[in-house]
Amino acid sequence: MATTRENLTISDFKSRLVGGGARSNLFEVELATFPGGIPWDATSFKFMCKAAQLPAQNISAIEVPFRGRTFKVAGDRTIDPWSVTIINDEGFILRNAFESWSELIAKLDTNIGATDPSAYMTNAKVYQLGRGSAPSSQNNSGFANAVLKEYEFIDIFPTSVAAIDLSYDNANAIEEFTVEFQVQSINVNGAGGTNG
Repeated sequence: MATTRENLTISDFKSRLVGGGARSNLFEVELATFPGGIPWDATSFKFMCKAAQLPAQNISAIEVPFRGRTFKVAGDRTIDPWSVTIINDEGFILRNAFESWSELIAKLDTNIGATDPSAYMTNAKVYQLGRGSAPSSQNNSGFANAVLKEYEFIDIFPTSVAAIDLSYDNANAIEEFTVEFQVQSINVNGAGGTNG
């Protein structure tokens, strides 16, 4: 028996594209505290964090053999590493902080470092912003981009502070580097997300 399907129009699509679609360039990353008393400029980081990501969340499959067939059941849920790209300034303020954080975890000369996870882990947030505005006391206009969704990354620590490439060929370019973090858990709020 043939099934009939609705003919969808561009107007139907327009009515589903809430807010004109979320924009990947409207975001803010907040890393408010740094472990180990390392000097940290959280405000500079908000401006200099050029790129971030909402990391993939994976559920592995456990394969159970049965009479020549494979039955798959859900396994554990994991979170991919989270990375941010940071613009480097001539003071190397942010680069120095991440190198110091790595040194806190494992010193290069002795491989001795913090053993208590609370001594080297912290939390961070990524805000997905919308093009609409919401009241704000943080800027002169009284309005800021509305927060569509908030991801809080729990107990993160860096596992890679990437290289900065130096070259005579790189004219008219500002240095940047990537930091990759391991993430224990994520709290999600807003836009239908639930905490936990």
